[in-house]
Amino acid sequence: MNYGVVIRVLGNLLLFKAIALIPPLTLALYDRSSDRMAFIYSIILVLIVGLPMARFPKKNNKIKSKEALTIVTLGWILVSIFGSLPFVLSGSIPSFIDAFFETVSGLTTTGATIIDDIEILPRGILFWRSFTHWLGGMGILVLTLAIFPTIGVGGFQIFKAESPGPISDKIVPRVKDTAAILYTAYLGITILQTVLLCFGGMSLYESLVHTFGTVGTGGFSTKNASIGAFDSSYITYVISIFMIASGVNFALYYELYKGRWRKIILNSEFKLYITIIIVSVFLITLNMYGNIYTSISETFKHSLFQVASIITTTGYSTANFDVWGNFSKGILFFLMFVGGSAGSTAGSIKVIRLLIMFKLIKRESQKLLHPKAYIPITINNKIIAPDIVASVISFFFLYLLVFALGTIVISLEDIGLVSSMSAVAATLGNIGPGFDFVGPTHTYSQFSGASKLFLSLLMLFGRLELFTMIVLFMPSFWKD
Repeated sequence: MNYGVVIRVLGNLLLFKAIALIPPLTLALYDRSSDRMAFIYSIILVLIVGLPMARFPKKNNKIKSKEALTIVTLGWILVSIFGSLPFVLSGSIPSFIDAFFETVSGLTTTGATIIDDIEILPRGILFWRSFTHWLGGMGILVLTLAIFPTIGVGGFQIFKAESPGPISDKIVPRVKDTAAILYTAYLGITILQTVLLCFGGMSLYESLVHTFGTVGTGGFSTKNASIGAFDSSYITYVISIFMIASGVNFALYYELYKGRWRKIILNSEFKLYITIIIVSVFLITLNMYGNIYTSISETFKHSLFQVASIITTTGYSTANFDVWGNFSKGILFFLMFVGGSAGSTAGSIKVIRLLIMFKLIKRESQKLLHPKAYIPITINNKIIAPDIVASVISFFFLYLLVFALGTIVISLEDIGLVSSMSAVAATLGNIGPGFDFVGPTHTYSQFSGASKLFLSLLMLFGRLELFTMIVLFMPSFWKD
């Protein structure tokens, strides 16, 4: 293990974290609010720790799989710990466990909150709370590589370890250029949505906060009633569209920039992703029209928004979907396990894995008729390697195992089986709100400190796609 390069990269990550605290500090200084000193102290503390680490001596610049996995896992934990400081030091969230939960929820773009009344908090704190969505959406280490490509290390192993999905390919040969392309698209979508929300009547501050939550598929809002508080069809549809857009593989936006429309239209994952959304919206609209809503336009609007919010694991709400019919809630619960596309900011299992599993089932069915036939699994006319298929099967099994064990652990809170399953599915899938005890009108504040730490761990497991963290608990990992 090249510990020197691990410490050095983590130090640079903390320096970037200090820079990221400047925008909310600027807003706090502008408002002359009580949280401004909390941001100043937080930046000082981060620099005190980060500067020596960034200058730590290293043997060489080589980053292999072990170093990359260690950097990514420790990096997310470290940033979550230091990201909690503004909440604690400002008194907005006095408990460190609660502040840690809120920060992990923000960075992993989960959107689960322990704050019962967010409207009483200063704007600087709320800005930082939502800004963590944007920072964590595409990956904090990928963002660091995009901004600081001169940290002097090879970044592809880091890129692979942090990128969501079973296949992490570079768009262009150099990983720093790939990171820059991804964040150029990310920034472009962010600016466009911010402008559109401003046209809809939101202030620049509100537009930025809700754009961070949308593009990062996180879901933190400045309102207790989330997007429903604005009571605007325009805002609802704009956010719906951008949630869906943020669940698309960001590599496709590069194809769009290059004018390769055919690659986008024929992309198997994209087609399945859009199909699932269309079918889900159609079924929920049919189920709720005349029962929950009397207007077809109102029914469609809420159906589209909640389907987009759940499948992209954003977690915004315009209505209390916990009172919808069981059929509609069943569809939303299923979508919690689907997630968006690989290479997007969405969480959960991902559409690409579902697609591979469907094709695997089809192949095994065909082999019953033709046992000796060679039937490769292909996606977009490319053969999927057997080791990737095996990793997808392993991921499915492990995901369901963690979900089951997590449900058993959280059931110790005595909140009911549906609530326990919902809480675990919502945190492991980085979704945020669930049903019953953790429905859209409730928060996670009622959980014990131990359960909050456990759910925080599930959020990190879900964001780093299980294996990245689990491998660090294997004794063989630490052997040279």
